[in-house]
Amino acid sequence: MTSATIRRSPDAFEDTQERLLRTTEHLIYQGGINATGMDLIVKTSGVARKSLYKHYPTKEALVAAALQARDERWMQWFVAATTQAATPRARLLSIFDALREWFASDGFRGCAFINAAGEIGDPANPIREVSRLHKARLLAHVLTLTQAAGLPDPDETARQLLVLIDGAIAVALVTGDLSIADSAERAAAALLPAGA
Repeated sequence: MTSATIRRSPDAFEDTQERLLRTTEHLIYQGGINATGMDLIVKTSGVARKSLYKHYPTKEALVAAALQARDERWMQWFVAATTQAATPRARLLSIFDALREWFASDGFRGCAFINAAGEIGDPANPIREVSRLHKARLLAHVLTLTQAAGLPDPDETARQLLVLIDGAIAVALVTGDLSIADSAERAAAALLPAGA
């Protein structure tokens, strides 16, 4: 094996893994976990079945890894979108600007983690665990925003905002009414003390 081959091997490994994760994420987000078989993942990704199973021994492991990758990307986007405003109150309300933008994007299909959890009955399943961790990370970020705003009960306000976030996502998906982000923002503003 040449040194050039050695240098390319990790990239090839990462490219294959990245292709599998991106393809799986896309397919399960568009059609659901149960509707997405390994044959479709192999065909769409162009990754050989043997290579797929070398990286991920089960569909469950592949889906959990794809959701973990989505969580990382989505949270990076969401944190960036909600930390730019000048004041703590504006940062809190920018949550709904971010949701508005997301709802209007091509391919919006709701929350991938709520969707996944809804398909997996077993609370101990690794896919449900990834979904639970995503919601914990989202809540933790919202809590940093409520704490920065100096709210009297930042923990409870963060939990209420999480309910508004997930409620708006669900309503936007089910009804197609993207203006629900406006309603959620008005409800959020009502939660905040006047001086916040």
